[in-house]
Amino acid sequence: MQAFLKQNSFVNLISKNDESLLWEKHIFDSLAIDNFFKKYLPTGKTYKLLDIGTGGGFPSVPIALTYPNIQVTALDSIRKKINAIENIKQDLNIQNLTTMCERAENVQEKFDIITSRAVASLDKICLYALPLLKKNGYLVAYKSRKTPEEISDAEKILKKYHAKIVDIIEYKLPLTENYTRNLIIINTI
Repeated sequence: MQAFLKQNSFVNLISKNDESLLWEKHIFDSLAIDNFFKKYLPTGKTYKLLDIGTGGGFPSVPIALTYPNIQVTALDSIRKKINAIENIKQDLNIQNLTTMCERAENVQEKFDIITSRAVASLDKICLYALPLLKKNGYLVAYKSRKTPEEISDAEKILKKYHAKIVDIIEYKLPLTENYTRNLIIINTI
């Protein structure tokens, strides 16, 4: 957490008001992906994960730190954010994390898993992510209360890319207020 807070003092990665809730709102939220991993990914394999719009490194940095068998690529089009993540990577010696300063539509590589947290509506995320997934790959979209509306809006794009929603995993952040979140799990056929 100290490496992140150090970078946040130079680059506004998260709101200063959120710094005291860094664990609850950002790290815990990022690691909720464990619910997906346990249910859908065989253990003992290596996976390639792309985090679209990584911003301050969430969920890419916590995932890379927690799961050494996952090769994580943190993607963002804003250079200062990518530089901050590079600094965090160096400070924490994260071997399985790479960064890419680029727009998603310019990425050529394919991935087993793509994540996106607090980036855009589900239809837009699908438009960016689905062309970058390997066959039988998974898009894990971190979403909040607007889940049903966003799913409805994304139906045409899901159909276009032969993808389907296979699960919605609900979880709560450890806060006094009710912060119900969802992982929308999309699979390509």
